[in-house]
Amino acid sequence: MIDLKRRALVKGSLAASAIGFVVAAGLLIPRSVLAAWNALAFRAEDPATALQEMLGTEDHTPSEEVRIRAPDNAENAAAVRVTVETDLEDAESISIIASGNRYPLLASFELGPRAEGFIEMNIKMAETADVVAVVKRGDSLFSAAKNVHVTEGGCAG
Repeated sequence: MIDLKRRALVKGSLAASAIGFVVAAGLLIPRSVLAAWNALAFRAEDPATALQEMLGTEDHTPSEEVRIRAPDNAENAAAVRVTVETDLEDAESISIIASGNRYPLLASFELGPRAEGFIEMNIKMAETADVVAVVKRGDSLFSAAKNVHVTEGGCAG
């Protein structure tokens, strides 16, 4: 038992040392390995501008092939569970918008060619509003919306 713990400690130490050496040597710059940040889209104060900056257009068509699940009433506005699913073939991305937030674009996920069209996450909501899922396929955007009533404690931001 002690031998297994010692091995795990040694492996962890070696891995941390190797990563530290690579970063210190300048071979791996943490900023370059982070995901691309579209500041204009995520700082847009209205959904239309956010979609335009993130996906190239603000026009989206409601579709039954995009489904969003969220609670009708959110008792904890800091952790509202949202699930988005799509049956659209060749979906390229899924974006989530909370229209009542100061910065409505909450997340945007680019999907690989073999990825399943499924996203589940917690979001923060400032007030009662529609949560909109937007799926991009080719040059078209498809969406689904769900109104979520925030009962108390919306985020201030």
